[in-house]
Amino acid sequence: MTVTQPQPTLIKDLSRAEFEGRYSCDRLTATVLNNKFQYIVEHMCSGLLNTAFSIILRDWYDFAAVISGPRSLGYPMPAVSNSLLLFIGTMDEAVHNAFEEYGIENVRQGDVLLGNDPYRMGNHVNDLCLMRPVFYRGSEEPVAFITLRAHMLDMGGVVPAGFSGTKKNVYENGLVLAPRLLYRDDKPVKETYDLIFDNARFGELLFSDLTSIYHDLLLAERMLVEAIDRYGLDAYLGAVQYACDLGAETMGGGIAALPDGDYVGEEQLDCDGVDDTEEYKVKVTIRVRGDRAEVDLSGTSRQARTSINAGWLDARTATAVALKLLLDPKTPYTSGAMRNIDLVLPEGTLVSALPPEGVIFLYWEASNLVVNATFRALREALGARAAGGDYLSLNIHNANGVSPDGTPWVTMAQCGGEHGPWGATQEADGETYTVFYQANNIDPPTEAIEKDLPVVLLRKDYAPDTSGSGKNRGGAAVVKDTLWLSDAEHYSTPLHVKRPSGFGVYGGETAPAGATWVWEPEAYNVEERKEILGMSPEVYRKSIPVAGVLNPETKCLDPDGEYFYFARVPIWQTRPGTIFRYITNGAGGWGKPLDREPERVLRDVRDGYVTIEGAARDYGVAVKGDPEWDPEGLQIDHEETHRLRAQMA
Repeated sequence: MTVTQPQPTLIKDLSRAEFEGRYSCDRLTATVLNNKFQYIVEHMCSGLLNTAFSIILRDWYDFAAVISGPRSLGYPMPAVSNSLLLFIGTMDEAVHNAFEEYGIENVRQGDVLLGNDPYRMGNHVNDLCLMRPVFYRGSEEPVAFITLRAHMLDMGGVVPAGFSGTKKNVYENGLVLAPRLLYRDDKPVKETYDLIFDNARFGELLFSDLTSIYHDLLLAERMLVEAIDRYGLDAYLGAVQYACDLGAETMGGGIAALPDGDYVGEEQLDCDGVDDTEEYKVKVTIRVRGDRAEVDLSGTSRQARTSINAGWLDARTATAVALKLLLDPKTPYTSGAMRNIDLVLPEGTLVSALPPEGVIFLYWEASNLVVNATFRALREALGARAAGGDYLSLNIHNANGVSPDGTPWVTMAQCGGEHGPWGATQEADGETYTVFYQANNIDPPTEAIEKDLPVVLLRKDYAPDTSGSGKNRGGAAVVKDTLWLSDAEHYSTPLHVKRPSGFGVYGGETAPAGATWVWEPEAYNVEERKEILGMSPEVYRKSIPVAGVLNPETKCLDPDGEYFYFARVPIWQTRPGTIFRYITNGAGGWGKPLDREPERVLRDVRDGYVTIEGAARDYGVAVKGDPEWDPEGLQIDHEETHRLRAQMA
């Protein structure tokens, strides 16, 4: 005999009395408080964005804020900011681990804890986590924790700013801070500040940013206490539970919509910074049973030999982000998102690295593999709801030097292939100029980059015929050219160019992989030529490949060519007039290309996403005219289009 288990009552179906009995407030109050929580974290981020001094904060939005509930409830996280997803997924456990290790009994009103250890708190050492315990009207323990994690411009180590895929252990990586006081009784703790400034470059900027963050924490504390005063402590605690319960329920519903089964996907990085003999893969096995899922990362490669690893909290974040995007995209992210998901993660892998050799810095490069592998694993089960792969690798460019007046400068995440395309969905074409699925940053303005740094941005453009074709087209690869005006050293880390990452779904096509090149001043002199570097095949012959699969003679992209290893030149020492070019991977298409309306293909040709040749080859659409000099005069040759599509079909 089959016994049917009773199904739990959905939150929306609770009676008023049942809701108030569970959450100690009515629905309206719970909703108001959760909107208040969200307002607080967004207010914190707006404040920091307007007062930050360093480029990584003010121009990249590389920070995030969350609110966590009390220890008695397990440090639940009901509200996160609309900013860096890479951070918010780690911050509930970061708060839990920090205060349990430091001792909840050892903190008091007016304290701020600080920590940045990737193995305790997630992310990398530049991402300082500042945590403010909130006491309420003489409470013995904090009733909440206000947390803001922000990327500091530098935290020491052998590489200025830290961005490199070649560091081999944690001692080269930068200063590691176990949970410790940054403020006690609202006064700076001198020994903590001394420790940071004795190890980090750019101390003046760090001090200004840390001061801004501290005042954002004070603001958030005041606003939260005012809300508790108005609605009561019990209502506040109930609203925290409500937000997390709702997040768990909606994620469970998304999982339950999948057919029960086991789904497998893989994604890989090209190599680490030692040599190119070893590829690193992430294998994801998702076992769906009812409204629960087990995500098993067994079969993932061992931890890398250099700083391209991720930690266990980063793998957990990537898992939550991937499933949230695919199965439950319309509700806010809370710590409840993982309640119906069990994560199986062996120690010492690419996404669960251990110190001292399993050094973590470019953690998103590894954790992004979890996202793409999850997308691959579920694309058949999702059918029309699947999403194409994105450009995956940040292709980050880190450069530093000294100004004529002796002032050191550094740049990161501004002059490489950091922004790129998303895959298409059943709803629309993929976005072209954005950031990878786990991020939510802004694009640094060209004027600010050129004001602060000895560089000129020559080109920031889309590369035609690099979108995964489909009924809905994937986003196109992004081309970025930078001209460096002074002597500099550069760390370039394109880690996913051996194979395409932008896979197609539901009949859509896969987009090509990208590459990176450098031109020395003698190879292409912009000042003498009076024109920027072109896009024709001839310009690549005098280039030096940084990374990519290229024809060894022409240096052009060639999927059957030779792989050029990114770290064969660990540090590029350049002279004034040097040019770097990054072309990102393209993103995958959705649906059959022949189902794309000819008028949309015509618009793509007009807008430069597709060439006339690509329209005929990939979509069977014949376009007449000159897209460069008369884009509005382009026309469809309907008779030839009918013939081409019949032939292709």
